[in-house]
Amino acid sequence: MFFWYIGVSVLAVVLVFQSVGVDYRLIAVGALLPNAINLLFGHRVFGSTLAFPVIVLLVVMISTIGKPRLMRRRWLCLPIGIFSGLVLSGAFTNGAQFWWPLSGIGFGSSAVFPGGVVLIVEEIIGIVACWWLVGRYDLWQPGPRRAFLRTGRLELSEN
Repeated sequence: MFFWYIGVSVLAVVLVFQSVGVDYRLIAVGALLPNAINLLFGHRVFGSTLAFPVIVLLVVMISTIGKPRLMRRRWLCLPIGIFSGLVLSGAFTNGAQFWWPLSGIGFGSSAVFPGGVVLIVEEIIGIVACWWLVGRYDLWQPGPRRAFLRTGRLELSEN
């Protein structure tokens, strides 16, 4: 489960925020973080809770006090990506786990990824989303691709 989280998260943020100031690299990393944490334990744990992105958001807000506004704006993309990853994983469907620790201290043992056909369909959707982004923002060309990797921004070409 790689393309589902990266492709759909970045595409959703592109369509919703429509801002040139978003760092889509951090959106992608944030979307992968909940599952990266969960994989360390072999099942859904802290990465699938609402507490995780809220704590990251607090850390970003506190650590950027007195820093340039652009730095805060860029780092806010990380918790946005985490929230997106939680939505795409369906973490909210397990209320007891999602609301941890308010709902208790246990996490249960839910699988990190769905099985079978769902996994394949989600990855195909993610690949299509990535393909659309590459085509829309000319990331197949070296110049736009280098600019994206350097700044994290997706800019339409002037052609």
